[in-house]
Amino acid sequence: MAELHESQITLTVGLDKNRVPEKLNWSAQDGGIDNVEAKAMLLSVWDSKNQESLKIDLWTKDMPVDEMKIFFHQTLVSLSDTFMKATQDEKMTATMKDFCDYFAEKLDLKG
Repeated sequence: MAELHESQITLTVGLDKNRVPEKLNWSAQDGGIDNVEAKAMLLSVWDSKNQESLKIDLWTKDMPVDEMKIFFHQTLVSLSDTFMKATQDEKMTATMKDFCDYFAEKLDLKG
């Protein structure tokens, strides 16, 4: 049996006195990321036993709304790409991409 390599991704959240995120940093040594600041993050994990996704959605209080809209659009596009890689379902991927275009249009993200 091959030796298992472990990799860590670390998230650090700085909170104010009301436990609202003020600062987000992340590190991923294997990816060359070391304590890089972020303004928002969305993390989803699959709980196979309970057949449900669990998630952590955080953003700092100084995350601008216009950047949040762009962040969501890019995340939706990325999820469409990931869905295609994971399922090879071209028809649903195209539908998801259509929604991404609609989303961008409604938020006036594409000039």
